[in-house]
Amino acid sequence: MHDGLFLIDKEPDCTSHDVVQQVRRILGQRKIGHCGTLDPGATGLLVLTLGRATRLTRFLIRAPKIYEGEIRFGATTDTYDRHGEVTAEASIADLETEIVTTAMEELVGTLDQAAPPFSAKKFKGEKFYEMARRGEEVPESKKEITVYELAATGPLQEGVLPFRLECSSGTYVRSLAHDLGQSLGCGAHLAELRRTKVGPFDVDRAVTLEHLSLQAEANETPAEGWVPIDQVPLPFPELATDSQQSKRLIHGQSALFRDLDGEEGDWVKLVDRRGQLIAVGTVAERIGSGKVGLVQPKIVFS
Repeated sequence: MHDGLFLIDKEPDCTSHDVVQQVRRILGQRKIGHCGTLDPGATGLLVLTLGRATRLTRFLIRAPKIYEGEIRFGATTDTYDRHGEVTAEASIADLETEIVTTAMEELVGTLDQAAPPFSAKKFKGEKFYEMARRGEEVPESKKEITVYELAATGPLQEGVLPFRLECSSGTYVRSLAHDLGQSLGCGAHLAELRRTKVGPFDVDRAVTLEHLSLQAEANETPAEGWVPIDQVPLPFPELATDSQQSKRLIHGQSALFRDLDGEEGDWVKLVDRRGQLIAVGTVAERIGSGKVGLVQPKIVFS
């Protein structure tokens, strides 16, 4: 069984669930999770967690994301992207790059964003897109997101603007494109989208499903796109343990550390002297005014 992460470069016209199912089939492994989905029409980086690393998903799924894509102005669609039906059209004869980029700057910062009607968001156990397909009104569901950067990467040409976006996890890029069109009064939808980065992981390190399949058929051990569990970067400090501390942590007992940064409740990654992952825990108690404190393991791997 593989324990770690696979970085997959998703192709268009398949769901993220399809990718997970295919990786299960290729590797013959059932226990696989993901750190954030992509819409079927989008391409780019999917971070999959395998085996014991699925227990790290909760820490990786919140990582900020970076996207590149294109927004088409002058047409609004019901899905907020090019796959939907056009619901309104408007002239963009007077629209200029500078006008659009000024409006884009207004979307940078912390926002309360509504999920698109055609999305997998659930209401009373039913997905929004199931309700929308029946012509039912979808309830407004807002979530706080952060847009760190939304910038044009080229000029507006024939109503299409290329862009780069850096945002918090859970951001609907389709909604940003739709809201931008609404603010300009001409309508807009997402024409193309590619995710290039998830936290510290870059799509340049990822492999396609075809490449992974060819490796498996040749009985080659997957290397490209693979991150072993011991090398998974987590968004909190790492502590090296001695043999006595390791034994306590492996048995679920707290261990004393004399060079401990952070406050009570902060997460830490715990490794042995060979760098192998032992556990993930929290600072349970600070002792005195120095760096001495107790760490309680929460997820044990060894």
